[in-house]
Amino acid sequence: MVQHSLGRRSVLALGLGAAASFTGCATAPAAPPPFPRAQMVMDAYVRDRKISGAVLALTRGGAAAPSFLQSGVIALDSARAVDENTLYRVYSMSKPITGIATMMLIGEGRLGLDQPIADILPEFANPRVLVNAATMETRPAAGPILVRHCLTHTSGLSYGINTTGALPPIYRAQGITPFGRPADLLPNPLRSLEDFGTRLAALPLSFDPGTSIEYSVSLDLLGLVIQRVTGTPFDTFLQQRLFGPLGMADTGFYVPQDKLDRFATNYRVTPEGLSLEDAPLNTPYARVEGVPSGGAGVISTAHDYIRFCSMLLNDGAYNGARVMSEDAVALACSNIAPNGVRIPPEGHGIAAAMRIVLPESVGPGMPAGQVSWGGAAGTTMWVDRANQFAAVFLTQYMPQDAYSIREEVRAAAYADLAAG
Repeated sequence: MVQHSLGRRSVLALGLGAAASFTGCATAPAAPPPFPRAQMVMDAYVRDRKISGAVLALTRGGAAAPSFLQSGVIALDSARAVDENTLYRVYSMSKPITGIATMMLIGEGRLGLDQPIADILPEFANPRVLVNAATMETRPAAGPILVRHCLTHTSGLSYGINTTGALPPIYRAQGITPFGRPADLLPNPLRSLEDFGTRLAALPLSFDPGTSIEYSVSLDLLGLVIQRVTGTPFDTFLQQRLFGPLGMADTGFYVPQDKLDRFATNYRVTPEGLSLEDAPLNTPYARVEGVPSGGAGVISTAHDYIRFCSMLLNDGAYNGARVMSEDAVALACSNIAPNGVRIPPEGHGIAAAMRIVLPESVGPGMPAGQVSWGGAAGTTMWVDRANQFAAVFLTQYMPQDAYSIREEVRAAAYADLAAG
């Protein structure tokens, strides 16, 4: 993996221009660009055609206006530059949104963190654990699936995209896939969140709830929990309680026709370079029909998603709109993993659908207390309440581990922050 050097050019060389005169008076030198090290990382990837473009939004306070950095274009065959209003598939960065929506209801007393989901979804009242994949032998689970377990991927549920374990192929056969828009086109597609819940409840668990961790569809299931508790369609609830109040006008589960010209193309990294994965011309995200996936289906912009992060920095409020209580935010951004479960291999804790850096698991650009999550197309977000620093990084390439750009951008942004 090529690492891009951050020390070859000085900050001043990036930002200062030669003095000029106007009406006989010398003007002051131009100010250096904000976060120059992070900008250099993005520019290097674009220059090398590893990505078509990227946008980084950063804020140094929940009420502060964000800074937007951009580099490149929305597609390799386009001249349109990316900006804070470019639309991106955020994939699993949908999970923090659903996690926070769940915490909103917990803060209002409409859900309990340690409430069995069977109180809301009776079809999950008798979970069973898979014992033998060949014979599909099961046993009763040692305890119920709790809301806490769904928020922390400790429910015993699995994911059709997982590459190990017995359940992923069973999920795929049953149509239980990461059901953002592309999955609507697969055989045996899910018809609704209710259909998803019915299919999922009929399958066994990987382990007893709360005893281990496995990346899962549990945040999609919480979308159904939210829908049942509120009596409101999940996507409507998000619009009414989060996206609308925060001014996230371009965030949702599909892209209207009049916004497709702002929708970035998604690419797959191959040995020969970038190949087309999904383009606006034929994207399934332009179809109104589909199941709203709380785990993988959200489309957003840097302008919108940084507002969500800023709300968390600002204890539940943004631009005069309060969407959740201070206590609910504090709980959502704390380690709520059961039984000392940690995210391998770094040993991070688990907040509400986000990783949280523990004192013993700090790393470059990852101070203690920071919560973060990423998406399958190279995107990431973080919220650092201790340092009042949050960011959203959006680009479009798959698989996400093809490059280390997310880690490089985060480390560079923190280096810029330290440099003032």
